[in-house]
Amino acid sequence: MTDEEETPRQRPLHAWLDRVRRTRSGSLTLKIAVGVLGTAVIALGIVLIPFPGPGWAIVLAGLAILALEFHWAHRLFTFTKRQLTRWLDWIKRRHWTVRVLIGAAGLVFVACVIWASVYVSFDVNLWTEISRRLGH
Repeated sequence: MTDEEETPRQRPLHAWLDRVRRTRSGSLTLKIAVGVLGTAVIALGIVLIPFPGPGWAIVLAGLAILALEFHWAHRLFTFTKRQLTRWLDWIKRRHWTVRVLIGAAGLVFVACVIWASVYVSFDVNLWTEISRRLGH
C-alpha cells in the first residue's frame, strides 16, 4: 500500500473533510483549525523532547495533523516516515549485539538528559546526591 492509498478507517474522516472543504468558509476554518491544533501539538512535543517519553512521537503526531491540510507538511511527514522506516529496517538487519549497543547508547543518552534536566531545573547534581546517600 502506498502513502496515497487510504485504509477503510481513514475514509470517513477524509469524506467529512472533503464536505467541509466544499464551502469557502469551511475550507478557511478547517485550515485555521488544523494549523492551530497541529502547531500546538508540535509545540508540546518540542517541549517534551528533552524528557524521557514520547516527545518525538508527539511532534510527529502534530505534523500528521498539519498534513491533513498543508501540502508541505504532508511531504515532510511522508519523508520522515520513510526515513524512520529505513532506520528501523537497518537496525533489524544488524546482529543482536549491535542492536544491544544501540539500545545501550539510547539509555545512556536518556540518563544524561535526565541528569541535565534535574541539574538545570532543581540545581541538584544526581551523581553527587547518589554518592552521598550511598555513604561514599
